[in-house]
Amino acid sequence: MVLDQITQYIQENFIYLHPGYTTLNTIVFGIILGMVILLIIRMFRWIDKDPKDLFISIIPFIFFGSSARALVDNGIYPLTYLLVTPGIYLLTGISAILTLLGSVLIERKTDRDYRYIIFMVGVVMCLPNLYYIQHLDLGVVFQVMGSWALLSVPFILLGFKWSLLKDKFNLSVLLAHLLDASSTFIAVDYYGYGEQHVLPNALTQMADSAIVMFPLKIAVILPSLYVIDTYVEDKTIRNMLKLAIFILGLAPGLRNFLSLAMGT
Repeated sequence: MVLDQITQYIQENFIYLHPGYTTLNTIVFGIILGMVILLIIRMFRWIDKDPKDLFISIIPFIFFGSSARALVDNGIYPLTYLLVTPGIYLLTGISAILTLLGSVLIERKTDRDYRYIIFMVGVVMCLPNLYYIQHLDLGVVFQVMGSWALLSVPFILLGFKWSLLKDKFNLSVLLAHLLDASSTFIAVDYYGYGEQHVLPNALTQMADSAIVMFPLKIAVILPSLYVIDTYVEDKTIRNMLKLAIFILGLAPGLRNFLSLAMGT
């Protein structure tokens, strides 16, 4: 009896059998993400590269994963485990890592900058997705980008005075998460979408508005960046943590934005 109950719980909630986010999924995703980050840190030390150098180069890969997920949301790509969480993250992450390793090898043999190779491979991967993105609702684009700009400008200006945000990497991390907050706010409050993540969903329901995402993001990201800069002395670890946070903001932000703009 107990075994049957455990089996039923796993079938209803476990990652690979239940796409989406539950409390169990969130915990398991966090554990897996931590383990992956540790492995990637070792990889960067092995290839003798700084994760910070990649935050522009991997944007096409982030767009690839986010746009593929948006195409699934809008019924253009099929709903398969490979194209939803965690499959899409595995597909995108493995592609990016293999491209990174291959580009470093090419750089050592030809002296070509590995970052440009990574960027161009990512752009080529995005071409099929761009082909199927038939139109974007300009009203949605204006709403999301307008709210994002409104919240971003004060922090961009603050960056001229505050050392934490003078670092363009730090500023980019914050702006990526503000994009996620903006796309969530517009989707939930104006178009009837629902928040999928456990904690943001609970806070959104308590406030009866996804506008709570803005103070939530600011309250989490800025202290996190401060702690990383202040207490993490190892450059590889410090910049890998920031790169991971950047991806965790930009990927869902782009997915939400594209899903909403394509679906309205």
